[in-house]
Amino acid sequence: MTDYKNLSGQSNVAQFEIGEDHIDVRFKTASKDGSTTYRYSYGSAEQDNVEKMKSLAMQGSGLNSFINTNVKKLYENKW
Repeated sequence: MTDYKNLSGQSNVAQFEIGEDHIDVRFKTASKDGSTTYRYSYGSAEQDNVEKMKSLAMQGSGLNSFINTNVKKLYENKW
């Protein structure tokens, strides 16, 4: 996984991994079930959203806000 730049210094995103049709996002804090990594795919969150997430991840800014606002529960899997 690649470390998220977190240019604002306030993001809960720690790392990400970009795949052809998905992005895996690892958060600093775990969910209630202990999961820290979430996969957002074309099938679960739609291609436009995933591509926007990839772009934000590479920029190092805005990814956490985008997830919370647009795709929070649209993950394919979590672990």
